[in-house]
Amino acid sequence: MTDREANRFSARAARYARVGANMSGVAARLAGARLFGIALDRGKNAVELAAALGGLKGPIMKVAQLMATIPDALPTEYAAELMKLQSEAPPMGWAFVKRRMAAELGSDWQKKFAQFEHHPAAAASLGQVHRARAHDETQLACKLQYPDMQSAVEADLRQLQLIFAIHRRMDPVIDTTEIAKEIGARIREELDYRREAKHVMLYRKMLDGIDAIRVPRVRPELSTGRLLTLDWLQGRRLLEHTKADLASRNRLGTAMFTAWWWPFSRFGVIHGDPHLGNYSVFDVAGRPAGINLLDYGCIRIFAPKFVGGVVDLYHGLLKADTDLIVHAYETWGFKRLNQELIDVLNIWARFIYGPLLDDRVRSLADGVKPSEYGRREAFRVHQALKQRGPVTVPREFVFMDRAAIGLGAVFLHLRAELNFYRLFNEAIEDFAIRRVGDRQAAALAAVGLDKAASER
Repeated sequence: MTDREANRFSARAARYARVGANMSGVAARLAGARLFGIALDRGKNAVELAAALGGLKGPIMKVAQLMATIPDALPTEYAAELMKLQSEAPPMGWAFVKRRMAAELGSDWQKKFAQFEHHPAAAASLGQVHRARAHDETQLACKLQYPDMQSAVEADLRQLQLIFAIHRRMDPVIDTTEIAKEIGARIREELDYRREAKHVMLYRKMLDGIDAIRVPRVRPELSTGRLLTLDWLQGRRLLEHTKADLASRNRLGTAMFTAWWWPFSRFGVIHGDPHLGNYSVFDVAGRPAGINLLDYGCIRIFAPKFVGGVVDLYHGLLKADTDLIVHAYETWGFKRLNQELIDVLNIWARFIYGPLLDDRVRSLADGVKPSEYGRREAFRVHQALKQRGPVTVPREFVFMDRAAIGLGAVFLHLRAELNFYRLFNEAIEDFAIRRVGDRQAAALAAVGLDKAASER
């Protein structure tokens, strides 16, 4: 082991010890409060834990922020603090980048590009992106993973089990067992850039012919398991268009809806991280014309029957068909269903599906303040579940719910006014579970993706 490697190992060990000590300290205070009946300042406790995590960066930040977006995965005080954290890690310097690129593409790697910018265009939790230019003059985006990410992710996932343990001591209404498994599986997938390259090719296939959505091309000869090179898609941030004219916002809203619902309803695939930074807007003739999809790390492939459950629940709510609603929840894997639990689940379902059930042009919030959107429903669900004890959320449901909420946040920012009912019914127009299965199997085979890996 070189001195540099030894120093890096020591720093990593100290990092894990520090986060472990901080989380254990929080857990100890909670246990003491319960044992001796002492009032605990959960808000202060959450701030202290967030401060400890905030100094760490890296994958632990990505997982902590991800958990903060899943309803009731964490106590509200913890979720609020974790949402404030910044996920960007300190970028690798040029000398380090050169060594990393040589490790991925060989010592002559610079000759494979006409130009490669020294400073990253973006730095995130697992890697950083450099702009480059190919010899054919194509502009490129090269996503280079930080070193030692696999061991860091595994260590961070173990540490974050402590947060789940903390939650269990706070009279939780959600059993986080399946949530933990699903988060771990998706984060591990994000480390595999070869898989992400196949995700990109899958989206190019699924969205082929839809002009309002652009998906980059993969450069396989310039990609490895820890380096992903794509065409650079020129565009502006989505948030720059929140004050654009209504027609432009509606075009972008329609493109966003299609980019998410079309792959899911026809192929059983969703983008599990509809974050504002994962999209940009391209112009045609000087006007916003559509969206670029930029990141493909967090993709979830579902069994066709799960998609059937989503469609069944929609029709069940639309027709007030209780049997169909119950069938949908059973299809998703909810256990020990009774009328009380079904009523609670329906509160959240009617909120999520609400715009899709309303055959008229409307905004997503429909007059509700964006800051209050969903709060009343979330409170009612929380209170009702608290009465009946922990509910285990099926693992497949975790990212479906998270993605729906993330997509809703995009629409709240855009303030688009659309007929969501008609958009959704167009997406499921020829829906049949068998068709979804056939399309999915053909698309996955075409890009060499292993469906079973997504379900582990």
